[in-house]
Amino acid sequence: MATKATQKRMTQSEVLNHFAEKYGLKRVQVKEIFDELASLATSEVQSSGEFTVPGIGKLVLSERKAREGRNPQTGDTIQIPAKTTLKFRVGKSLKDTVVPKK
Repeated sequence: MATKATQKRMTQSEVLNHFAEKYGLKRVQVKEIFDELASLATSEVQSSGEFTVPGIGKLVLSERKAREGRNPQTGDTIQIPAKTTLKFRVGKSLKDTVVPKK
């Protein structure tokens, strides 16, 4: 297994090139597919609160409650307001493949 020090992550350009070569498409076509996937995910999360990427995972809207926190410089207690955030939940099959159970 490669460590972070020995292997860099793929760049966006490398990902597009990989799919273009694998499926015999032009890079522009692959970029359009990824752009459409992002657009579809955005509209689905806005309308239904979640979007599933088959075989990978799910984007889910999540509500965070208001809570107390601390200013790390002064130690003063501060109020952190409630907010809506977006979370990504990795699918079980992908998780079990990448991080096998012991």
